[in-house]
Amino acid sequence: MPVITKITQQKRDPERFNIFLDKKYAFSVHESVLVKFELTKGITLEDWSIEDMVYEDEIEKAFNRALHYLGFRMRSEYEVKQKLLDSGYGEAVVLEAIVKLRRLGFLNDETFSKALLETQKKTSGQGPRAIQQRLHQKGISKELQEQVLSEYSSDEQVEVARKMAEKEARRNRTESPRQKETRIQNSLMRKGYSYDVIQEALSFIEFEIDEDEWDEVTSTIGEKAWRRYAQRYSGFDLHNRVKRSMYQKGIPFDKIDAFIEKKELESDD
Repeated sequence: MPVITKITQQKRDPERFNIFLDKKYAFSVHESVLVKFELTKGITLEDWSIEDMVYEDEIEKAFNRALHYLGFRMRSEYEVKQKLLDSGYGEAVVLEAIVKLRRLGFLNDETFSKALLETQKKTSGQGPRAIQQRLHQKGISKELQEQVLSEYSSDEQVEVARKMAEKEARRNRTESPRQKETRIQNSLMRKGYSYDVIQEALSFIEFEIDEDEWDEVTSTIGEKAWRRYAQRYSGFDLHNRVKRSMYQKGIPFDKIDAFIEKKELESDD
């Protein structure tokens, strides 16, 4: 049976040690493996014990790789597992590393999920459906998803959605009230809010505009439609298509007629 004849500390990684058996380099191990197996010069090693050491060292390598990965931001167990598997570690080694990470408090899917919920609410204004999709992508169990999302109350959803709606309402002053409401509603739907929450959030927004604003909106939308269709149509066809386009964007009939009349006078001139 081989005998340890020398143990040297690696220069590039002081936490790793080179093991020499019968005066020849055999393998290297992490300091924790050295201590666990009480490796010292002069002891005899069984073949099976060497295999155990190498296996234990692989777990330590995977553990440290995971710690480095976790150093950038919080991760779910699923993310860490996939990262280690992609790095070439065997599944048994990866699972052992994850157990150790979990035991030492470096991995906790419940803590991770709650942090993700808070981050998505505060930085992105996400609703529960979008957040649930994110949790699913991170490999969080359905039970834990439901548990965490239960803390996102309806009142809080309305408040977050209201703030997002107010922010969206300040954008693009050349929209009709109906255009603006539709745009905000679609935005909140993409963010994962339910219909009821969206409607309650929209009830806080003032969509009506004064006469001067109506004139600006009508002119902007009308001119855009006119330029688009005037290249291909004229006369009745042009007027009809412009009217249809303006109506679809929420411009009242009286303002559409006034715009068309104005364009006709311009043409006569």
